[in-house]
Amino acid sequence: MIGVVIPAHDEERHISACLSSVLFAAQHPGLAGQSVSIVVVLDDCSDQTDEVVSGFGVSRIEVAFQNVGKARAFGADYLLAAGVKWLAFTDADSVVPDDWLVRQLEFKADAVCGTVEVDSWAHHDDVVRSKYMELYQFVENHRHIHGANLGISADAYRSAGGFQHLTAHEDVHLVADLKRVGAHIVWTATNPVITSARKDFKCRGGFGEYLSSLGHSLGLPTLDPQVSAGVSL
Repeated sequence: MIGVVIPAHDEERHISACLSSVLFAAQHPGLAGQSVSIVVVLDDCSDQTDEVVSGFGVSRIEVAFQNVGKARAFGADYLLAAGVKWLAFTDADSVVPDDWLVRQLEFKADAVCGTVEVDSWAHHDDVVRSKYMELYQFVENHRHIHGANLGISADAYRSAGGFQHLTAHEDVHLVADLKRVGAHIVWTATNPVITSARKDFKCRGGFGEYLSSLGHSLGLPTLDPQVSAGVSL
């Protein structure tokens, strides 16, 4: 069985597209009928995220961590207890390709680190987009790490100790722990996940803040969003 963990904190505007894409990927014929269990970890949500998720028929767990690392770990533990052999992780503001899970499994690796593509640059200056494209490597054997596009075998996840309860960079620390235990990691650009470039990002130190920091480094004015730690990377 395959498990998918999606942490969410006040994501009523994005979670429908995310879940629709994950459910579509779960039906890919290349999975040869393998069951896919999806869990959304609702982390201290005060909007209608729970109501939206309930319409998709997936598992949902309510917590009040405001901590993305702890939310991912909680979801992973829930699925491991159910007997999953492979864990896939994405974010509530991201959309996965229809072959997302198939591609992860095809590598027969302990872990698969994928790339992300930005959904829209409408909220950023053109020079931010140019700088991002200059720095980002859309190639095989890249070294980018995204909680929005990560797959790990259950055995490797346990051996590495799972996600640390960090409010940011929990994915980076997990991959470092996977390296420490000698896990076979594949770095691929063949299954990119589309993620949001919004400025009202939810996690300090995450992808949204990284894009804003690029603008700041280029001398552009940046938005200081109302940030609550705990979801998207």
